[in-house]
Amino acid sequence: MKTIAILGATASGKTALAIELAHKHSAYILSLDSLSIYTEIDIASAKPSLEERQGIAHFGMDVLLPNEHFDVTMFFDLYKDAKEACEKDQKHLIIVGGTGFYLKAMMEGFSVKPEISLHVKEKVEESLLDLTSAYALIQRKDPTFASKIALNDRYRIEKWLEIFYATDEVPSDYLANTKQAPLICEVPLFEIETPKEILAQRIALRTQKMLQMGLIEEVFGLEKKYTRTPQCMKAIGIKEVLDYFDGRYTLGLLEERITLNTLHLAKRQRTFNASQFPIHPKIEIERLKPLIANTFYM
Repeated sequence: MKTIAILGATASGKTALAIELAHKHSAYILSLDSLSIYTEIDIASAKPSLEERQGIAHFGMDVLLPNEHFDVTMFFDLYKDAKEACEKDQKHLIIVGGTGFYLKAMMEGFSVKPEISLHVKEKVEESLLDLTSAYALIQRKDPTFASKIALNDRYRIEKWLEIFYATDEVPSDYLANTKQAPLICEVPLFEIETPKEILAQRIALRTQKMLQMGLIEEVFGLEKKYTRTPQCMKAIGIKEVLDYFDGRYTLGLLEERITLNTLHLAKRQRTFNASQFPIHPKIEIERLKPLIANTFYM
């Protein structure tokens, strides 16, 4: 059994490539996507339909209801399930998905964040009113962490305070002690390179298609059934439709906003893949295919 991972920005063609390769090289697919994991979120997630999956076993899709708890450790279990099925059925495994953070966690290990109570959240918010004092606390308690962040890095200061107040432990020590071992020590990585202008066209067309397929109706049903509370209701494609319901956008502006936010997502994905993973082939799809084939049969 061989395992590979395909990286690429949203709308770059990862899903179609994975399915094609799975057919050609006798493989199953593990999807690492924070929306496809939910049932009932089909259009907003752009997940392949059952017909488009062409009978290929997919792991990581349609696993949870939108109001069920989800965190990255769930993908650890899904990977184990996929690996076990591949070994049993003598298949290869293709890991694919735009959420590179999940793959990075599987390759390097991941520290489980403690549950943050309402009391802790309130205490953190109070501390954040004075960033200078909050940063000074970090310098005293956790100088290693403090040396890696800036005084005005509100996001990282907030995350440090959450762990500190929730556990009464120095966050650097807590994260080191709770870190899970990597699941995949080495996996060949392949990234789809798509010119920015072509990717922008694809994203615009996909947004248009999603609206034509009934994105607004899908989000209406999700809101009615699950309210706006679940984390998935803040995802791109869903949050904009909710704003449309609130009268913030016209229909034309809704399409424009989803497209723009998806373009921003694609930029973040490219940056993450370039900075967080080992050097790997990053070329257009047709040139990737023979490289991947060679990996399967080495």
